Amino acid sequence: MDKPLLEWGKKTYIMGILNLTPDSFSRDSILQEKNPVAFAIQQSWKFVQDGADILDIGAESSRPGSQPITAEKELERLLPIVKAIRQENIPALLSIDTYKSKVAQACLDLGADWINDIWALQKDPNLARVLVQYHAPVVLMHNRSRADAVEKSSNVGSSYTAMDNENFLEELLIELKHLAENATASGIHTENIILDPGIGFGKTVSQNLQIINHLDQIKALGYPILIGPSRKSFIGKVLDLPVDERVEGTAASVAIGIVKGADIIRVHDVNYMARTSIMTDAIIRS
Repeated sequence: MDKPLLEWGKKTYIMGILNLTPDSFSRDSILQEKNPVAFAIQQSWKFVQDGADILDIGAESSRPGSQPITAEKELERLLPIVKAIRQENIPALLSIDTYKSKVAQACLDLGADWINDIWALQKDPNLARVLVQYHAPVVLMHNRSRADAVEKSSNVGSSYTAMDNENFLEELLIELKHLAENATASGIHTENIILDPGIGFGKTVSQNLQIINHLDQIKALGYPILIGPSRKSFIGKVLDLPVDERVEGTAASVAIGIVKGADIIRVHDVNYMARTSIMTDAIIRS
């Protein structure tokens, strides 16, 4: 069996987002900097100093309405950053946000620790083989987003549309359990599986709120849980605020998520959310 990289239940772990896409919804792309590699190193150190335990690097946008890119283009963006961070010996786990086996293998070769797959092994059947080969943990995310189901708003921004469904939570639990079973059937050890309910990915505002409020039911499946509510459109819709004014809404989502069992929070504003996490942990683990 593989030894877990983190001690689940001891604390809430902070995953800081390093964005290498030019069209991110959060407007924080490292690619817009004059020297992306130097800026990525600077940002990584700042995240760690602010409380990040994990750095999550992604080079293909999953923003509603975004266009897929080739593995070659993804690697062109990723490899210089991954190599530089590893050479810098930054004390954080390195997660790669990709669903492509070719990209995963190249990054794991450079010392990445795990893969964060928004399609939960459904897009590239070879990814499971790579994960088994490297004994690498994987985040399996529930995803109902469709390229033809995007809603645009001048204030909130683009979001995936979905149908309200009174059986949503029941279906979500069944589908997440299936994703985990598919991974173990492919040879991935149970200890290397992390589940992400996919906040914002093909869910209504109500469904996103339900996920956070009932996260304890997902936790009961027996796997560590990652949530990524940071700056998402459901917060913008509840508060009627643009993406750069959603810190408080994110903090509320993070705090409730932790209370309900989240093990990892994936965030843009590491300093604020690390403080939120530490305070929430102090209360619930006292």
